[in-house]
Amino acid sequence: MVEVNSKYDVVIVGGGAAGLMTSILLARQCADLKIVVVDSAKRLGAKILISGGGRCNVTNRSVVAKDFNGGSRNVIKRVLKTFPAKATVEFFESIGVTLHEEQHGKLFPDSNKARHVLEALIEEAESLGVFLMTDCRVEKVEAGTNLFRIFTNNSELVSRAVVLATGGQSVPKTGSDGFGYELAKRLGHSVLPTFPALAPLILDGDFHEQLSGISLDVELSLHTTNDKTKRFTGSMLWTHFGISGPVVLDLSRHWHAAKLAGAEPAVRCNFLPEFDSQRMENEILDWAEQNPTGLLSKKLSQHFPRRFVDALCKELHISSEATFSQFPKRQRRTLVENLIERTLPVIDSRGFRYAEATAGGIPLNEVEPVTMQSRVCGHLFFVGEILDVDGRLGGFNFQWAWSSAAVAAQGVCGAIANSSNEKGLE
Repeated sequence: MVEVNSKYDVVIVGGGAAGLMTSILLARQCADLKIVVVDSAKRLGAKILISGGGRCNVTNRSVVAKDFNGGSRNVIKRVLKTFPAKATVEFFESIGVTLHEEQHGKLFPDSNKARHVLEALIEEAESLGVFLMTDCRVEKVEAGTNLFRIFTNNSELVSRAVVLATGGQSVPKTGSDGFGYELAKRLGHSVLPTFPALAPLILDGDFHEQLSGISLDVELSLHTTNDKTKRFTGSMLWTHFGISGPVVLDLSRHWHAAKLAGAEPAVRCNFLPEFDSQRMENEILDWAEQNPTGLLSKKLSQHFPRRFVDALCKELHISSEATFSQFPKRQRRTLVENLIERTLPVIDSRGFRYAEATAGGIPLNEVEPVTMQSRVCGHLFFVGEILDVDGRLGGFNFQWAWSSAAVAAQGVCGAIANSSNEKGLE
């Protein structure tokens, strides 16, 4: 039985970045609509609060379609063009959050506090008359002829349109448990296999354990049996379980994708990205010619932390007191191989618990790119991470949330206006 005050024009399922943005832009464009955001958490925006180390990397100075993986690049390009990074900056300025640029074009709030981003979004939504319904889990959505019936754990809602902004499966403790996919499937959609993106990687063996805490600028390459080698450069952090850091997070989704495809992925690391094997070997020979009695370990320590040098030399059975004159050709080539193309024995990632994004999800070919409306179920819309789109590290996934929300807001306004006009003609 429908409860009093349970009828809405639009029900947005999920109160994260994409859901809140959709509600705000929708309310700004169609002020007469009754909009409610429904979320299972007691407090909205948990993922916003933990993003960017608690600082929230809102977007990037430059965002283009090639920064993303998953669905059609043409669709992604179209959505981003509707609401680009510049529009994001202007939007946040309009709600009192100014941004500044940091390394690699990342844009953060001037306060350096994610809490200010979330508070501004919530305050803007509420000021526009959006209802925020927390601690309320949507369990089922039924599509009727003209209305949706949304069943929650404590109420039943009726609406003219539904926006699924439930996120994916990354960091499930924030509420992203993947149930949105089940809601979509029950409404006729297919769901592509999901897997972690932007996740730390677990290594076999124990070499990494003694290096925990050391950060190095490296090039990682991903080799598979059925695809071109993919290369990534950036900072890599050794940890007690394996490796993390920006370059590892960016590579991780591709490792998972290859694993899922049965392509036998292998990860190799070049600890001196400006060198190839031949140049590295020539470099060592030059060192030896210039100072034959010099210590190899001392020379390597000019390029790497001493703890890394000691661990590598120990593994390769190279004495820390070995001079260049005592360094045979066989050991030299083994060292070069380990410095330039060392295989990192990746056995898995740390999974959705530690992933910053989800790969896979609702296929983009089941969504109208100009409205984000379902091609399967009328007046059903999708925004954010639930879709088969995942960006690289640096604010790109947030930009997808803002952009897809902007397109959906326009789409919902248009769909409801059209349906109202049709009723008026009957």
